[in-house]
Amino acid sequence: MQPAQSSNTTGILLALGGGVILSLNDLAIKALSGAYALHQVILIRALVGIVLVLGVMWVSNAGLHQMRTRRIGAHFFRVCIVMVSNITYFIGLSLMPLADAVAVAFVSPLFVTLMSAVILREYVGPRRWAAVAVGLLGVVIMTRPGQGVIQPAAILVLISAFCYAASHMMTRHMRDTESAMTLNFYVQVGFILVSCSFGLLVGDGHMAQPPGSTWEFLFRPWHVPPVTDWWAFLATGLAVGVGGLLMSQAYRTTEAALVAPFEYIGMPMAIFWGMVVFGTWPDATAWAGIALICGAGLYTLWRETVRRKVQDVAAPSGDL
Repeated sequence: MQPAQSSNTTGILLALGGGVILSLNDLAIKALSGAYALHQVILIRALVGIVLVLGVMWVSNAGLHQMRTRRIGAHFFRVCIVMVSNITYFIGLSLMPLADAVAVAFVSPLFVTLMSAVILREYVGPRRWAAVAVGLLGVVIMTRPGQGVIQPAAILVLISAFCYAASHMMTRHMRDTESAMTLNFYVQVGFILVSCSFGLLVGDGHMAQPPGSTWEFLFRPWHVPPVTDWWAFLATGLAVGVGGLLMSQAYRTTEAALVAPFEYIGMPMAIFWGMVVFGTWPDATAWAGIALICGAGLYTLWRETVRRKVQDVAAPSGDL
């Protein structure tokens, strides 16, 4: 296996692993969204996540020196983008079925492909464009336009998808000087600072919204979670810590347009968790969307393998 092909394969596997682990975060947030304030959930998640990140730093060769950076402004900008992405996504998730929210969120790989071509000047050939388009068609099917899915909650998820894609562009922009550990560390620090600020301002519940309103999840008062709910808080922290590291490393080492389709693994995972935990079974329309989304990702992997094999025996001629 040639170095470039090996690097692409590793990046794809990192993205798949990160997507599966991050699906646990969606599950846990959905489970907690009926009783807790979003900023309380994010704070506890970030505290678990930063302990995990610091632990990995401690045992790694570079150690805690990975916290050092000369690009604090870029980190601040990236943290702001990630924060907006998280807040809008989780509010939308609290108001929509898990699978519907995840389906709408998968507009983000299309944004990643567009940004990678326009901003990063990465070459995206017609077959990869076609694969992303097929995946997007699957997302459209999952959203069931005209059946009440396109609502304020879905618009929030779309905003989240755009910010999520932009955060990956920042990851690519910073990859030459910042490690995946450094990127993840500053995101967790940002989450802690913003969540504590929200808690001090509205954690007493004086801005609490009526049940079922769009902003109810954001402005609930804080309260001490019972032991039975700690599994979900722990799952959010571990999932975002491990999954975030894997995904950051994938985007640092591999073309964004190649990595993006493999985040579609989150779609079948959302269907799985919906069935197991929330008792929702996909209908025929949902399965059609899943087939298109997963098929697009698998096709992209196959085409990339074929393209690399051709390049091994001939001069590079672009995306086949």
